[in-house]
Amino acid sequence: MDDDMGGSSLREDQLINADEMDGVIREAVESALGTAAFMHSKINAWTSNVVEGCLKRLAQLAKPFKYIVTCALVQKSGAGMHTASTSLWDPNTDGKMTVLWENGTMHCIVTVYWLAI
Repeated sequence: MDDDMGGSSLREDQLINADEMDGVIREAVESALGTAAFMHSKINAWTSNVVEGCLKRLAQLAKPFKYIVTCALVQKSGAGMHTASTSLWDPNTDGKMTVLWENGTMHCIVTVYWLAI
């Protein structure tokens, strides 16, 4: 997990909490993928369900942020995998978190970016 939680120009109750964000992401992934085995024909539906599930749960937090969610699903095949992301923004209000979820057949990498309104 990589995180940059944003900062101090918002009230305490408006800030993004790392544990809460991690939970939101993992809950959305578990809901969409659960114990499913990798199946190429389901990738589009699964990735849509993950990102839409994240956005729905994030909206329910009622925090003053815009969100961007990305999801990558990769079959476990023994091959290497690398992802990277970066941003340039106000570190006092904006942030990102990347969560890796996996089961026996696939990796799911979800990144959520948030930007204060």
